[in-house]
Amino acid sequence: MEYSQTAKEIYDAIGGKENLSAAAHCATRLRLVLNDETKVDQKKLDEMDIVKGTFSTGGQYQIILGAGIVNQVYNELSKLSGMGEMSTKEVSQAGTKKMNPIQRFVKMLSDIFVPIIPAIVAGGLLMGLNNLLTAEDLFVDGMSLVAANPQLADLASLINTFANAAFVFLPILIGFSATKRFGGNPFLGATLGMLMVHPDLLNGYSYGDAVTSGNIPVWNLFGYEIAKIGYQGTVLPVLVASYILAKLEVNIRKITPSALDNLLTPLLSIFITGLLTFTLVGPITRTAGNLLSDGLIWLYDTTGFIGSAVFGLAYAPIVITGMHHSFIAVETQLLADLVKSGGSFIFPVAAMSNVAQGAATLAVLMIVRDAKTKGVASAAGISALLGITEPALFGVNLKLRYPFIGAIVGSAVASGYIAIFHVKSVALGAAGLPGIISIKPGTIIHYVIGMLISCVVAFIVTVVLGKRAAKKDAK
Repeated sequence: MEYSQTAKEIYDAIGGKENLSAAAHCATRLRLVLNDETKVDQKKLDEMDIVKGTFSTGGQYQIILGAGIVNQVYNELSKLSGMGEMSTKEVSQAGTKKMNPIQRFVKMLSDIFVPIIPAIVAGGLLMGLNNLLTAEDLFVDGMSLVAANPQLADLASLINTFANAAFVFLPILIGFSATKRFGGNPFLGATLGMLMVHPDLLNGYSYGDAVTSGNIPVWNLFGYEIAKIGYQGTVLPVLVASYILAKLEVNIRKITPSALDNLLTPLLSIFITGLLTFTLVGPITRTAGNLLSDGLIWLYDTTGFIGSAVFGLAYAPIVITGMHHSFIAVETQLLADLVKSGGSFIFPVAAMSNVAQGAATLAVLMIVRDAKTKGVASAAGISALLGITEPALFGVNLKLRYPFIGAIVGSAVASGYIAIFHVKSVALGAAGLPGIISIKPGTIIHYVIGMLISCVVAFIVTVVLGKRAAKKDAK
């Protein structure tokens, strides 16, 4: 009866059946697509003890209830609305229809890269572990752990091989995920990725030296030369090629007799896409990808701590819009070419923003008296310090406003500091306290100092603004 009553209160607060278009739930949240979010009785939801927070993103209105509770409330909500059980994918598709073109583009990137993040994170963290073993002056003065303990050399070599795999064969992962997202056969996408990193091709990492020396291998087709160059560690070429493959496959299947479909569709799709990839798509998008990476590196190096501080200030607002998902593609490219980029500057800034949100949320514990807010803030603050900011951001800081201001100020100051010392990550991971292992050796101490600065500034600014807000309310 308790969950039935809770579901009824939520159902009424969101506007009832007339306003509910689709509904599903994940581990902790109700994920709803509403016809008009302005009809939501936000005050009523905020006053419910069971509701830990609400936010709107990706065309969905999400209500945080917690694990073990959300599924019970969802079952009762389904009975009230008369809707059958829906998957989060179905709700996500319904929410996409409400997005503008930019939001749809960002969601597309998110749909492609989020599934492969575990592989990239695993490889990246292994790379970070290898760097801990091989970096000089990190643990032993004047030498690395491997140099001081030669018996660790093969272990470091083994870890390095494991770490590089996800980046060397990145086009296979992206080809599978992207082709699936674009409506094609994901296994054909993986095959396309394999073509782009085939051992018979010139290794993509050696492309620059080959251009300089003029020694680029080619296929000679009827007098037309096609460069035999691989695309190891690239992102943009395989994204575009996967889109072409998916659309080509769908259209070829429409005109191919069903008896020959299994033979001709895969053959023609791979052959035509492969030919286009090595003649047009690959060379053009490789250049575009290099220009994008070079431009970001130039912008970071040119603007220095000022640009980094502005980025730190804006990072949390970007998270609110969901646009931060587009950074995954950029970071993947930067990490895939560490020699040129030196690592990703985005990850450390994200970490500064996350711990600032956590510190600001914990500062709320000193200011507010409401038991529900205190309960949410304590758990959400710790979660944000570990890299998961949604509960803190949407459940506490945005509602009260002054902690959000304190957090972005702390993030800006800390992001400016780490830029001075060129703190970059060599891997993806949890952007927070556990992110230390992902940071480039030699700058770890400045990463730690940056987090301390972020937490202290965010905490102090939040307390000052909170007490000022309390005085205004008292008047």
